[in-house]
Amino acid sequence: MSRPTLVLLHGWGLSPAVWAPLAPLWPADFEIHTPALPGHADAPACGPALADWADALLPAIPPGAIVVGWSLGALLALDLARRHPAHIRALVLTGATPRFVQGNDWPCALDAATLTDFQAAFGASPEPTQRRFVALQSLGDQARRSVANTLGGALSPTGPAHLPALALGLELLAETDLRASLSTLQLPVRVLHGDKDTLMPVEAAIRLADQLPQGRLSVLAGSGHAPFLSRPQEWVSLLESFVRDCRS
Repeated sequence: MSRPTLVLLHGWGLSPAVWAPLAPLWPADFEIHTPALPGHADAPACGPALADWADALLPAIPPGAIVVGWSLGALLALDLARRHPAHIRALVLTGATPRFVQGNDWPCALDAATLTDFQAAFGASPEPTQRRFVALQSLGDQARRSVANTLGGALSPTGPAHLPALALGLELLAETDLRASLSTLQLPVRVLHGDKDTLMPVEAAIRLADQLPQGRLSVLAGSGHAPFLSRPQEWVSLLESFVRDCRS
């Protein structure tokens, strides 16, 4: 049997360096790929639609891989699974939601006005706004300081070559709504979510897992939006168990 292959998709404004603290924890037989999202780190930008971003990542995903998506990376993982079902073996979603902003029938999300203000602030002062977003992600976490430091050290550059793609990424967070497609995803999905996530409430993860035909949720106590950084051993252990079950 071939080695388990995982492709890890990071969140908005970050880089693949965010996964570095997990390197000592991966089982020896795991093959790990950590591509950068379009326009982040050293990756070229692409078209403006979520599908454009997902398709730009597709060449970095070996057939039959398990895709691990965090935050914006989770939206991309869901889109890849719905449009390329034969290519993806399973999903692991963390800090995830099918819709990032609130609506009349979706209260468990970020207030739309807050994100609009955030987009305007990023246009005026990209770097400070990017760091404010990191602070939001670590808010409520029992390991807040160490999580914030790790996220801060993994930020994507905000130079002129990166700004358009980063602004597009915020638009994707504001506009994407994948709820209608969840029931069509016929593959195993593990949702790992922090119970102290103030950016994306745990209720969003509960609803997400409930609407996925093969979805299962695990909540990590004391963790915020990046539970793989605040509870890395537990997070990797849950992921490994899921991967072994998928391959048995």
